[in-house]
Amino acid sequence: MVVPGHAIAQEQAPASDYPVFTFKRISASSPAAGKRITVQIDPAEQARRLAAPTLPPPENPIPRGGAAPGVAPAAPAAPGKYDWFWTAVSPALGDGAGRFPQALEALTRGPNGQNVAAPRLQALKDIADAHGASILAATVGTRVSPALVLAVIGIESAGRKDAVSSAGAVGLMQLIPATADRFGVADRVDPVQNIKGGVAYLDWLMGEFNRDPLMVLAAYNAGENAVKNNGGVPPYSETRDYVPKVLAAWAVARGLCLTPPDLVTDGCVFARKG
Repeated sequence: MVVPGHAIAQEQAPASDYPVFTFKRISASSPAAGKRITVQIDPAEQARRLAAPTLPPPENPIPRGGAAPGVAPAAPAAPGKYDWFWTAVSPALGDGAGRFPQALEALTRGPNGQNVAAPRLQALKDIADAHGASILAATVGTRVSPALVLAVIGIESAGRKDAVSSAGAVGLMQLIPATADRFGVADRVDPVQNIKGGVAYLDWLMGEFNRDPLMVLAAYNAGENAVKNNGGVPPYSETRDYVPKVLAAWAVARGLCLTPPDLVTDGCVFARKG
């Protein structure tokens, strides 16, 4: 196999630190040959020459998770409706420990009695009645609570399976073509496929962001690279509003479970119709 550029690289390779050897064919000496030459090798010198070269450390190492050292999320250029939420909750990628309960408390503690608007319980119940079986089937064996899926659907499409956004996102969980292809969704309008693809993406994000609900939701809205490159929730007004809205929907959706989950990774069985 010929690797492009390989021959050129060899021709232009710098001079080696190793000595240059030349060889010639000789005949084996006969048993009657005279004295032999004993070659001695210095073990330390041999080890030095055979050792792999030490590479310099990268100038800008990237820690696990992808955020550059010292990168902090910037404030949005245009303020969002729920900017006050982010004064109480850190948007930084590395501040995940203990942030989820704090974020839930902050939903109702805005200035002058403000709170983050949540879908009505009946609206989410209607979605659960229509698609609960598909949600439960898609979340089996994942790190995604059915209540979180219900909350995402409530904010993304309000339960409309034919919803289409200006950005080309389609269906209950608003999948863009690239995400649909990535997770094997052939028909984004089909509720079962759409839910399965959306759950698969959420589950992948749970692994990518160490089950941090705020980073997972920010990445679901803006993309995982936007979160990594910005060191946390990116400075987009839409995303800064989206995260608290889904958390508020989660607080309502968990009440539809027979046993309300505490975490967005907990299992849940929706109450039957009636």
